[in-house]
Amino acid sequence: MSGQTLILLPGLLCDETVWTAQQAALRGTARILSPVFYGADSIEAMAERVLAIAPERFALAGHSMGGRVAFHVVRTAPERVTRLAVFDTGIRPRGPGEVEKRQRLVDLAFAEGMGALADQWLPPMVHPDRRRQAAFMDALRAMVRRATPEIFAGQIKALLNRPDPTPILGRISCPTLVGCGRQDEWSPLADHEEIAAAIPGAELRIFETCGHMASVEVPEAVTAALNQWLGR
Repeated sequence: MSGQTLILLPGLLCDETVWTAQQAALRGTARILSPVFYGADSIEAMAERVLAIAPERFALAGHSMGGRVAFHVVRTAPERVTRLAVFDTGIRPRGPGEVEKRQRLVDLAFAEGMGALADQWLPPMVHPDRRRQAAFMDALRAMVRRATPEIFAGQIKALLNRPDPTPILGRISCPTLVGCGRQDEWSPLADHEEIAAAIPGAELRIFETCGHMASVEVPEAVTAALNQWLGR
């Protein structure tokens, strides 16, 4: 083991299980931590949670909402982050109709439960081919059901009030990996091309036949990308 620490940040309604394959494969390369953001209702609070468990220097990778948290960690303590990776994330501000769209999902979770939310929210998150894979979808549904409507509402509040990371992108100086599923319908490839172009020296990695949940849809490809990035 190299002695470095790698912190893996999950996205909205996700927990550490979205990084299961990567944790298993990279355990001999780095000490791995994966906090869960249950109970936090701001990106700032999530970043504080990361910094509270982190050693003085660490590598940081975030998926989706976790990518936004990763950017805020870099904003807060750039000298502590040795490497940065973000997957299927975003930098855009709140868009027209976003509040209403997200509130409908929160209302569904409270009215009909997390299972009903999973049935509506999850399919667009993955590649169309995987929507027909029962075991794959059942594992993701089980993860969503481990959360509660209150947890979901808090995370939605965090996303609706997300800080703008664009001012710091040009100042990021550590080795940076930007990854995206080719068929990500939620955080499209064009956004990741913009992110990679804004960060000096960033590498853009595109995952084929993959939607928004890259670490579980194409675990081997994501692991290989992280392994290469850790060695840079």
